[in-house]
Amino acid sequence: MAVIRIYEPALCCDTGVCGVDVDQSLVELTAAVRSLRERGADIERHNLATDPIAFTTDDTVRAFMHVVGSSGLPLTIVDGVTVATGAYPARSQLLAYAGLAPAGLAPDDETPVERPQLGLTESRPDRKAESGCCSASAASAASDGSGSCC
Repeated sequence: MAVIRIYEPALCCDTGVCGVDVDQSLVELTAAVRSLRERGADIERHNLATDPIAFTTDDTVRAFMHVVGSSGLPLTIVDGVTVATGAYPARSQLLAYAGLAPAGLAPDDETPVERPQLGLTESRPDRKAESGCCSASAASAASDGSGSCC
């Protein structure tokens, strides 16, 4: 199972229920993390105010903080790879990162959870994957001998 780490800015509490303004994203994250832990996921949250050592002992986090600083937090890392910055992942994203199906499905009904795409594939519907970076119309338009339609 994947190792998920969420590095957060300095917060007075991790639940989002402190003070007069409730941060709904923190409430949802707290519930999602608790749920994933109950299902066996290896997930941890690190708060800059209460766990600053965690920000210095991980090379990826230390480099992120050196370049971006705390203004780029929260930072989510899965198996050593940065998957999100500047916003908390949704419960569905955390489930996918952990390789878990949504709760409530019977074991016989579970289908493999597809890992989230990291933007490394072409997904534009106006382009055909089998023609590389060019759509059929762009390829035919590039008959100028340059060999490139991009």
